[in-house]
Amino acid sequence: MSNTKYLVIVESPAKAKTIKKYLGKDYQVLASYGHVRDLLPKEGAVKPDEDFAMAYQVIEKNAKHVEAIEKAMGSADVLLLATDPDREGEAISYHIHELLKERNVLADKQVKRVMFYEITKNAICEAVENPREISDDLVNAQQARRALDYLVGFNLSPLLWKKVRPGLSAGRVQSPALCMIVARELEIEAFNPQEYWTIEADCDKDQQPFLGKLSYYAGEKLKQFSVTNAEQAQAIQAALDKAAKGKLLVKDLEKKKRKRNPAAPFTTSTLQQEASRKLGFGASKTMKVAQQLYEGIDTGEGLTGLITYMRTDSVHLAVSAIEEIRAVISSKYGAEFLPAEPVEYKTKAKNAQEAHEAVRPTTAELNPKKIQSALSADQYKLYELIWKRTLASQMIPATIATVAVDLACGEDIFRANGSTIEDPGFLKAYEEGIDEPSGDGDDKKLPILQVGEWISYRQIRAEQHFTEPPPRYSEASLVKTLEEHGIGRPSTYATIITTLQQREYALLENKRFKPTDVGRVVTKFLTKYFAQYVDYNFTAHLEDDLDAVARGEKTWKPLLRAFWDPFIILIKDIEANVQRKDVTQEQLDEACPKCQQPLATRLGKRGRFVGCTAYPECDYTRSMDGVEMPTEPEVVEGRVCPKCESPLHIRLGKYGKFIGCSAYPKCKHIEPLEKPMDTAVSCPECQKGTLLKRKSRFGKEFFSCSTYPDCKYAVWNPPIVEPCPKCQWPITTIKTTKRWGVERVCAQKECGFKEPWPEEGAAETPK
Repeated sequence: MSNTKYLVIVESPAKAKTIKKYLGKDYQVLASYGHVRDLLPKEGAVKPDEDFAMAYQVIEKNAKHVEAIEKAMGSADVLLLATDPDREGEAISYHIHELLKERNVLADKQVKRVMFYEITKNAICEAVENPREISDDLVNAQQARRALDYLVGFNLSPLLWKKVRPGLSAGRVQSPALCMIVARELEIEAFNPQEYWTIEADCDKDQQPFLGKLSYYAGEKLKQFSVTNAEQAQAIQAALDKAAKGKLLVKDLEKKKRKRNPAAPFTTSTLQQEASRKLGFGASKTMKVAQQLYEGIDTGEGLTGLITYMRTDSVHLAVSAIEEIRAVISSKYGAEFLPAEPVEYKTKAKNAQEAHEAVRPTTAELNPKKIQSALSADQYKLYELIWKRTLASQMIPATIATVAVDLACGEDIFRANGSTIEDPGFLKAYEEGIDEPSGDGDDKKLPILQVGEWISYRQIRAEQHFTEPPPRYSEASLVKTLEEHGIGRPSTYATIITTLQQREYALLENKRFKPTDVGRVVTKFLTKYFAQYVDYNFTAHLEDDLDAVARGEKTWKPLLRAFWDPFIILIKDIEANVQRKDVTQEQLDEACPKCQQPLATRLGKRGRFVGCTAYPECDYTRSMDGVEMPTEPEVVEGRVCPKCESPLHIRLGKYGKFIGCSAYPKCKHIEPLEKPMDTAVSCPECQKGTLLKRKSRFGKEFFSCSTYPDCKYAVWNPPIVEPCPKCQWPITTIKTTKRWGVERVCAQKECGFKEPWPEEGAAETPK
C-alpha cells in the first residue's frame, strides 16, 4: 500500500485480520508470527565472562516475515508495535525494532509501542491514540529470564547426559514442578493406611431416605479412630440395634443460614484449573482455545475479539465492564440478583500486574447461545465458562440453609447433616468446581423433621474405612500448587506441564500425574546435588527478582551474576567428583541370590530394575516387582523371520513385549506379540481397512485403521456401525465417563452429538 502512513505489527495473522477491520486505509497490519529473534542454539550464546553479552539470530522460519515488515516499512511513516501486553510481547517489539534499525529502514520514522488488552474497536483506537515507548525494564526482565533458562539448560542438561542418561534435559522452572510430582508419589508409596469404622443408620421419612452417623456413644464423642476393628464395630452395632428397636428419636434440630460468596473472575491460573475440572481441557488446550477467542472470531458481523487478554494474574474488572455486566445480570436474572454496589476483588498473587484485567468477555451482552453456531465446540465451551464466571462474580451471595439433626438411641446420638439452597444468588449463573470432593454429605437434603418425633430406620450398619493417601496431582491441582508456591507465572504454567510430558518425566494416568522411572532418577539427582536450585522458595524468590526487574526496581545483570557464579562452581564440582552409579544406583539391604554380593536398583533403557552390583561378573537381574528377568531371549517356537528366516525372539522394548528378529540389527523385522482385535468396523476415512483394537505406548486402548501407516484414522472409544444422526458420519463410538455414564457419541469431535446408551450395550463387543 503505497499510501500507508502507519505500519502496525502484531504477533498472529488472525489478530492482524481482526485489527485491520477496525483501522482505516492509512494503516497496514502485519504479523511477526511470534518471536523473530532468539539466542544462538549453541553453547556460548550467553557470555558470563563478557558481562552476559547475548548473541541473537533471526529465527529461520520467521525470516520471511521480518523481510515483509522491512519492505512495508519503506512506505510507512510510523511503526506501531502492538505485540502482546506482557514481557514476551515487549521483547518481540524490541527485537523487531532492533532488526529494523540494523537494516537502516527507520531513519526519520517514528516508532511507538501500543498496548491493548482486548481486540475491540474502542480498545484498539484508544491504544493507537495513546502510544508509549518500548519499556527497557520489561525487555530486560525477559532477557534475564531467557538468559537464566539458557544457562541452566546448556550447563545442567549435559551433566544429566553424563550422570544419568543421554538426551535428558533440565529446566529452571520445570525441575521444581517435577520434584513436586515425585515427592507426592513417594508420599503415596510410603503411606500406611489406617483402619477405622463408622456406625451408620439408614433412616427414612415419607419415603425420603437419609443417613445418620453415630457421633456420641457411651457418653463420649466419637473421633475418626474411636472404632478401629470389626469386633468393636459389630458389638456397638448390635447394642444399638437392640436398644433402638427400629426407631430413633429426634432429640435436637439446629438450623443455620450461611452466605456463600461467588468466586472472583478468571485469572490465567484459575481459568486453566476450572477448564481442567469442568471441561477436561489440558492447560495447553485451554490457552490455545483462549488465544483464538482473544484474537477474533467471525460472529456474523466480522471478526471480533470475544475475551480480554488471557495471560493475567489480576482479578480486576474495568468500571465500564462492570456496568455492562450488571445490566446483563439485571436483564437476564432480575434486579434482585444484583448487590447494591459492584463487587471488588483483591488479587492474591504477589506482584500481580494490576494494569491487566481479569479474563472476561469483551462484551457481556454477547450471550454464548447467540454465537454458538460461529464457534467450534471447544471455543463455545470455554467462552461459556468465562462468560458465566464473569457474570456470577458480580451477583449476590448464595444463601445456604444448613440443618443438623441429633437422633437419639437412649443416651447415644446419631448425627444427620443436610443443606438446601434457600436463595441461589450467583449459583443461578455458575458454580465453581473443586479438585477433591469432601464427601461429608452436607449437600444432602433432609426431610422435614420435628423435635420429639420418632424416625424409623431400615438398618444400623458398621462400615469399614481406610485412610487414603494424598491424591496425585491433576493438571488443575498442579497449576494451583505452582501458583501457591510462586513458581512460574501465568504464561508459563502450560509450558511447564507440556515439557514434563514431552520429556517423559511424568505421565498422565486417569488425568493424574505419575512420575516415570527417569523422572524419579532425575529428581533424585537434582534434589541431592542441586537442592538449592530446585527448592520452591529459591525458585519463587528468583521469580520475584525478575518481577522487580520488570518494575525497574532491580538491574538484571547483577541478578544473573548472583545466580551464575555459585551455579557454575557447583556444575564443575559435580562433573569432576560424582559418578554415574552414584546417581542411577541405590544399594539395597539384600544379597544377590547368585553370588551373595549386594543388590541395587539401577536405571536401564526401559526404566528401573534390580541388578547385582558385581555386574558384569554376575548378570542377575529382576524387575522392580520381583519377577526375575531372563538373561537369554525367549525363542518363538515354530516360527522364523519372514524376511531372513532367522529365529524370532520375544523382546522387551520401551513400550512392552514384542517379537523381533534374532539377526537384529542386520534384520529389523518386528511385529506385535499379540495380534490386535479386529472390530470389523470399516474405517470411515479410507474405507479400505477396518478398525483394530490396539494399545498406546502408555497402555491406553484405542482403535485405528488396519492400513496404518497409509491411513492414520483413529478413535479412543469403541466404534459401532451406527451413523451419527446429526452429521451422518458413518460411525459413532461408545464413551464411558464417571460424570455422564455410558453414552453414544459422534466420532467427529466438532459435531458434539451424544445420547445415553444402555449399560449392557457398552459391555458388548462392537459390531
